[in-house]
Amino acid sequence: MSTKRPSTALARALLDPTAIDELYGLEPVYEPGPGGSAGLTLFVSVQCPHCGEAFETAVDLSAGSFRYVEDCQVCCQPIELAGEVDQDGVLVDVTAGRL
Repeated sequence: MSTKRPSTALARALLDPTAIDELYGLEPVYEPGPGGSAGLTLFVSVQCPHCGEAFETAVDLSAGSFRYVEDCQVCCQPIELAGEVDQDGVLVDVTAGRL
């Protein structure tokens, strides 16, 4: 008994994530790793405006420019982090200020 297998082109089309998202009306998924959206989160070095110590923190670029509060990893004081992201999703500037 022989079974038919879909052609290679058809199989690729059936497994294409973009085609599946469009078919079911889904939002695109950002996949981590090579070729995915790993570049949407990166580590930046900031200087605490309270104690002056520099530390690295992760920033999420997936929603564009941002502003949020994070505690200093050294002195635990609250810091307002603000970042500007351009239209291409590239981080332009990050500032750390006191609340």
